[in-house]
Order: sequence, then structure tokens, then C-alpha cells
Amino acid sequence: MGSGLLKATVRLALASAALLVMTPVMAQTASPQDLTMGTNLSEADLQIMRADLRADKRKVTAETLDLTEAEAARFWPVYDRYIAELTVINNAKYALIKEYSEHFGSYNDAEATRFISRWLDVDVKADTLRKKYVPIVGKVLPGIKAASFFQIDRRLAMLINLGLSSQLPILQLQGAK
Repeated sequence: MGSGLLKATVRLALASAALLVMTPVMAQTASPQDLTMGTNLSEADLQIMRADLRADKRKVTAETLDLTEAEAARFWPVYDRYIAELTVINNAKYALIKEYSEHFGSYNDAEATRFISRWLDVDVKADTLRKKYVPIVGKVLPGIKAASFFQIDRRLAMLINLGLSSQLPILQLQGAK
């Protein structure tokens, strides 16, 4: 990983960590009371932080993907459409996280299975969106740069998902005090 990408990734990791610290979803040893009490983070605050995270992703992408002016002029409108569609998918993910924090401690086997199936559906939708955009990005960038964009995008998504997942207590712990 080049030093520019490393620095940008660290910056994004810190931004995503800040988002996670302020969400009502706690560490693995959290009690159900901890999860439901959360913080005084409003929906508007969460939206602002998510917008900041998207801006950081854009900055990391811009710093890492070496585009000519002509390529950039073609790429960024496509990127904006992609991110708009991805945001809709991520809205579902954040709704699931909110639901999880509100219901942790009361899941039964069937509800837990439905929850994880819905979570995996969100992952599939994000991957399907990436696959949809491969030929679209491929029309505005040469193949190596298009592939590089998707590598960058996946790395950043994995980083964010790791941060989110590490903040969700394992369901099996919901009865532990």
C-alpha cells in the first residue's frame, strides 16, 4: 500500500471510528441496557457523520486513483451516481444496526436468523451494485484504473464494515450480564 493510500486509509479509519464511538452500539461485552441507552446522537447528527465519511471516502479515492483531467471529468459524475445508489443500500444497513441495538437482549432463534439474513442481503446488494458499475466505470476509465477504483472501494468498505461489525455484540452474549 503506497504511503498516500496508507495515510488516507488511516484518516478514513479514524473518521469511521469516530462515527462508531458515537453510535448506540457498544462493544462485545455490552449489556442490553448499554445498547438501548446509547448516546444522545440524533438522526441528523448521524446523517452529518455519514456525509463526512462519504466525503473522506471520496478524498481517499481522489488521492489514490491517479486520474488525468479528462478521466476525472468523466469519472466523478459516475462516482457520484454510484455513491448515491450505495447510500440507499447503506441506509438499510444503518437501519439494521439501529434495530439490532434496540432489540439486543430479546432476539429469539427465528428473529436472529431473519436479522442475519437481512444483513447478508444488504451485503449482496452492495456487491451487486459494484458488479453493475464495473462496465459503467469501464466506459469512463481504462481497465487498470477502473479495477483500481473497485479495489480502493472494496478496501474502504471492508474497513468500515470491520469497524461496524466489531462494535456489534455477538448475539449469543445477549443473555450474559
